[in-house]
Amino acid sequence: MQNSNIDWITTKELAEIKGISERAVRKAISKNKYVIRKCSKPYEILVTSLEEYVREKVTSVKEKSALTASISYVVPETQKKLALAKYDLIKKWDEFRTGKKNKTIAGKDFLEAYNNRCICEELFNIVGKVAIGTIYEWHKKLRTYNDDWHCLMNNYTFGEKTKKSAMSAEEEAELLKNLLHPNQLNIGKAIKLTKLALKERGFENLCCDLTYRRFANNYKNEHYNTWIEAREGNKALHDKVLPYITRDVSKLEVGDVIVGDGHRLSFFIKHPYTGKPVRPMMAAYQDWKSGGFVGFEIMLEENTQCIASALRNSIINLGKVPKFVYQDNGKAFKSKYFQNIDFDEAGFNGIYAKLGIKSVFAKPYNARAKVIERFFLEFQEEFEKMMTSYIGTSIEDKPAWLKRGEKLHKDMHKKLTKNYIPTVQEAIKFIDCWIEFHNSKPCPNDRSKTIQEMLNGVQADCQQSAKRSGDTFNAGNQAKQDIDKNILNDLMMKTEARTINKHGITFLGMHYRSDYLLDLREKVFIKYSLFDLSKVLVYSMKGEFLCIARQVEKVHPMANHLGTVKDMEQFKQQIQKQQRKFNRVKKEFLKYFPKEKAEAIEIERKEVIEIEKFEQPKTPLKRKLNFREQQMNVPVFNADYEKYEWLMKYGCTNPEQRKWLEKYLNSDEYNNLYGA
Repeated sequence: MQNSNIDWITTKELAEIKGISERAVRKAISKNKYVIRKCSKPYEILVTSLEEYVREKVTSVKEKSALTASISYVVPETQKKLALAKYDLIKKWDEFRTGKKNKTIAGKDFLEAYNNRCICEELFNIVGKVAIGTIYEWHKKLRTYNDDWHCLMNNYTFGEKTKKSAMSAEEEAELLKNLLHPNQLNIGKAIKLTKLALKERGFENLCCDLTYRRFANNYKNEHYNTWIEAREGNKALHDKVLPYITRDVSKLEVGDVIVGDGHRLSFFIKHPYTGKPVRPMMAAYQDWKSGGFVGFEIMLEENTQCIASALRNSIINLGKVPKFVYQDNGKAFKSKYFQNIDFDEAGFNGIYAKLGIKSVFAKPYNARAKVIERFFLEFQEEFEKMMTSYIGTSIEDKPAWLKRGEKLHKDMHKKLTKNYIPTVQEAIKFIDCWIEFHNSKPCPNDRSKTIQEMLNGVQADCQQSAKRSGDTFNAGNQAKQDIDKNILNDLMMKTEARTINKHGITFLGMHYRSDYLLDLREKVFIKYSLFDLSKVLVYSMKGEFLCIARQVEKVHPMANHLGTVKDMEQFKQQIQKQQRKFNRVKKEFLKYFPKEKAEAIEIERKEVIEIEKFEQPKTPLKRKLNFREQQMNVPVFNADYEKYEWLMKYGCTNPEQRKWLEKYLNSDEYNNLYGA
């Protein structure tokens, strides 16, 4: 029914409706039973000239065809553009022939000029070259379909599902079993295994490999979720197929939520204890609203106190205690960074509650939920790869000078960097410089401000809150949030017990002293931060705070003679400080003798009997003979081989020795001892 209009029907279609042969229809036409018209090769019959029952059948068939044709689908824009260009070309061709005596020749002339791009160049760029038979076919279609340009579209099944494959159900089932295997077999190998299994089961006349591959590609495109779930698992399904939730960060305020996570540094740092190169872990926190990096701590060992120390640094730098700390799942965080510590049992919940912070954990193995993962990627690309001790994140990602056989790159790296490895303090300074650069970028959540301007907004918020509360002092000084540093000190990392000695406390090869430690000689706990090693907090073994011990400054060894004025003054202060300590100890001692002075005890001297010294006569040293003197001073030999070795060392000095040597070289003793 697609090749006729409403009023006419072909002989083939009439034969199908009446259930007779097409030849019988042509015989009825020859008897002038129907009204016909000649259209190319087949005849077309006027519907109104048919029998009544036949007209009813034709009408019902046309209605069904109309319902089938009314299925909604979207025609591709390229096909629509091509069909309209064909329509315009037919109209121009028909218009050119109008009024000509010989329309056939006129149509050929138009088409020749068109194919040579002399006319209708824009239509030629769309349609291309056209044969004269194609022009007549398009012209006939337009007359048949009442000048509807849709009939000029290519006969494609737009919007329809792919037709059923030529493969049998057994072939499809066996192929899908191999394609959806969790070992992720490639399509080519799955096809070979499928055919092998089917042949062993007695199947013959299997489809070709191209049919199998086409089925596999179609199944992947139409059932992508099943494909990923079966071959790669749930995590890949969430990462590659399922949509993610879009969060509105504009509803947060700066400092309300900070996101924490750990990151293994991809460059070497010199270990402060052993001096060996290590790849430490960095615990970091990022403000969610501004995207700024507010605090971090470098972890040399697996210790959850480093996470707390990073939080402490974040609160101090941010100037505000966050309402929520959003971090990785507790168990997942433990398994990824800490093998022997349970986060819930480490006492963090109580510390967070005391600070008014609520812990929120992300779902395990869900990196999309943590915005800090994007920051770590920028940190790696912009900072870590610029370090001289960069070694890469994996074997495939390591630099050329670390690969096997790359002697040239290794020598170049050694010449350019001298195998320099930064210390912890140097690495912290480098990271601080990069953070300053990073915070100067536009804020990802507010392009009108930089990240640092967003972080500075915490002070303005605190100032406004101080004005509302009537605190004019803090409002005038733009004070940050009032933070109890004693509580923050509980977040500092604890170390092993240290014993106080005459130098105070020795830690990381440095001495820390305080006047309070002068009287103590017991084990204590110290709390410290790698960001500030100029001081440590000293606690007793019971947890009582004792004092703050500060790092001892070294003085010039010859300050009064070779040092500057600053060196001389520093040396003078050290002497005075040492004298004050001595006077304090002396004063404490004199408390036990308030009325009497401590005097030295006189000791009675006894007579000492002197013993006569015995002097042993010294033997004069013999002068060492030179070579000529040793050569002339011939010793007495016990055997011939001794004389031979002496002559070989000092040489022959007379003809007799030469004659003897020549004779000895031909002797049996020489052959036995030294070989012929």
